[in-house]
Amino acid sequence: MIDKVSSSNLIASYTAPVAQPEAKKMTLPQKAVVLSTSAIGAGAVLAGLAKHKGFSLNPVKIAKTPVKDWALFKYKKGTNSIEFEEPQIIAVASGSVAGGFIGGLITDKDNIKAKKREVLNQILGNVLVPVGCVGLSSRLYEKYSKSIIKMMPQINKDTKFAKGFNQVSKNIPSAIATMVALGIGIFAGNRVSNLINEKLYHKKVDRNIKATDFAPHVDDVCMAASLMNKESAFGAKLGRVIPFALLVPGYETGTARD
Repeated sequence: MIDKVSSSNLIASYTAPVAQPEAKKMTLPQKAVVLSTSAIGAGAVLAGLAKHKGFSLNPVKIAKTPVKDWALFKYKKGTNSIEFEEPQIIAVASGSVAGGFIGGLITDKDNIKAKKREVLNQILGNVLVPVGCVGLSSRLYEKYSKSIIKMMPQINKDTKFAKGFNQVSKNIPSAIATMVALGIGIFAGNRVSNLINEKLYHKKVDRNIKATDFAPHVDDVCMAASLMNKESAFGAKLGRVIPFALLVPGYETGTARD
């Protein structure tokens, strides 16, 4: 039996553990630098793509050209507009990641290891794997799209409602294929990222896919919808959003912290 004196001595000698201070979060100016360098990296690649398509990089000529005819926004089918398919998407994303990493080096030198890990996580897990899945699915869908669309219900009437219904009905298979391909790509990318962390960096990560994980993949959503609908005006227009969405991998790289 413990007497009162010894109990009080034990209580008196006990020292509560000191809470460790949380690491400071990156400031808005630091994040702005990372976003800017990501844009510069992606922009440099876009400039190369534009030059290859015959667009002028002369600032004076660009200023005199209507915005709708700039390389970044021009999408009219059959013209020299940039087509954002797998090679272009991977190139722009890589430029964004490189720029974001440089921005991280400038603003947050204490977390370089985390940013190095994130380079591989973003390029392999969030770009190459999803792009590969969506690209393969889009080509597979394209091969059988006519047969699939013929199976969709149509209203044989010349009314506004019938035309709208028919158009929506034809787009349903593409929408389903887009989401399935994207889901597989994100899941596979998540597994690849976990494998990279575990095998290469010896950092055990076992994080399951959640519904909220789809939110950061704006670039993948745009890419998937664009590739699945690349023959349509909608797909071409949506492709113009991809360069902006591809700033996400660069930003995530530059702001990664332990």
